[in-house]
Amino acid sequence: MNITKILTNNVLHEESHLKVLRLLEANPQMNQRDLSKAMGISLGKTNYCIKALLDKGLIKMQNFRNSQNKLAYSYLMTPAGVEAKARITVQFLKYKLLEYERLRIEIEMLQREAAQKSIQEKTHE
Repeated sequence: MNITKILTNNVLHEESHLKVLRLLEANPQMNQRDLSKAMGISLGKTNYCIKALLDKGLIKMQNFRNSQNKLAYSYLMTPAGVEAKARITVQFLKYKLLEYERLRIEIEMLQREAAQKSIQEKTHE
């Protein structure tokens, strides 16, 4: 596996974690099915992300003991989760800014190529 693919996979992994952390911060009572729909990913991948965040100690589950629904719970961000969310946000922003700059340069090149091709076609008419 080349370094670009490893970095891309890591960024996508971090992006999923960031999305889950942001959604749970806004609504700790979201269940995995709701998270899955909000993120546009499978329920299995959502479960995998939740388990990873639980294992890392970034979130914790809290049961509602007084709830009629014994499966009712919420996901709470831990202090480590708050710190990780901030760190991942900064890393993701840097990555997206680099991606934006690469796209901007590529768009400029394509515009120049298209303009040049247009000029060449007009001179051959």
